[in-house]
Amino acid sequence: MATLKRDYYEILSVTKTADGDEIKRAYRRMAMKYHPDRADGDKVEAEAKFKECAEAYEVLSDEPKRKRYDQYGHQGVQGQHDFQHMDVTDIFSMFNDIFGGSAGGQSRGARQTTARGFDLETQVELTLNEIASGVEKTIEFEKQDLCETCRGSGAKPGSPPVVCVQCGGQGRVAQQGFGGMFRMVTACPNCRGKGSVVREQCLSCSGGGRQMRKRVVTVKIPAGVHEGQAVRITGEGEPGDNGAPPGDLHCYIAVKQHPFFSRHNNDLVCQIPISFSQAALGSKVDVPTLLGPFEMDIAAGTQHGEVFKLKGKGLPDIRTYRNGDELVQVLIEVPKKLNKKQEQLLRDYAAIEDSAIMPQRKGFLDKLKEMFKT
Repeated sequence: MATLKRDYYEILSVTKTADGDEIKRAYRRMAMKYHPDRADGDKVEAEAKFKECAEAYEVLSDEPKRKRYDQYGHQGVQGQHDFQHMDVTDIFSMFNDIFGGSAGGQSRGARQTTARGFDLETQVELTLNEIASGVEKTIEFEKQDLCETCRGSGAKPGSPPVVCVQCGGQGRVAQQGFGGMFRMVTACPNCRGKGSVVREQCLSCSGGGRQMRKRVVTVKIPAGVHEGQAVRITGEGEPGDNGAPPGDLHCYIAVKQHPFFSRHNNDLVCQIPISFSQAALGSKVDVPTLLGPFEMDIAAGTQHGEVFKLKGKGLPDIRTYRNGDELVQVLIEVPKKLNKKQEQLLRDYAAIEDSAIMPQRKGFLDKLKEMFKT
């Protein structure tokens, strides 16, 4: 059975109008109350509540995430964090950001944490035809990757890293603070939090453990994607520290301009010119669609700017797969130059023109007469 998540404002006991300082103070109170090293009673329950407070603070202290949460609730920030499967020592790093060090002894601070690798971003340009059917794209890029020689250790082969003497391999050092009430736990300056130091550097990467490497990956783009949406390729970001998992590659969608169509949600919109005679008498015209020309009926008496709908000839919805429509707007084009015969025929027509059969013009003329009636 799914567990309903509590409201983040309720967890921190603040109102929805609370500013950043209020949220931070509320989290300080809650974190002090439920910190497993200080809480009385059930340590497991305290740890769970501490995670819950940390998750609420992580969202509400980040303005873009808070806006998405206010608008869409938990669904709006789903996937932005994962505190349910996070080791509690990872959350302590957030605790340290606020308090300058973790409470209690060094038993928890002694556990070294590792940072997931950075995510990378790229752009993939698609045509409307590719969006209509879905497509696979090959992406070439360069990224920082683990050195093949030392496999990320930074040490020369045959000369493994040794335990840092300053922190004893913990990656952190502690000092007394706040009048002796807390221990200030920070990353070890000697090993930079790794817990080990390199005696002889790898020649291939100069001890950095990373090298630029070319990557070629294939990404499957589903049909119906929109401009600005991203497709994630798991594990194609930069490698993490100390064996932590790599980040992801986010492929953002850009849509190539089409010569005929513009997009409105899942509908396609195009404009086609027709002549006065086609509009007045009715006609059949070829209009473009993503699948090729389509013969469309123009009814007699069609007006300038009128829109015709071609059902199901738009783009598919990315969730339901149902196609949108194609909306065709007709624009009546007035000839700029007439030959003598065409001009005479139009003059003959104008001489017998009956405004009664043109309701918009008749209505306008009637209003004009009423306006200037004396």
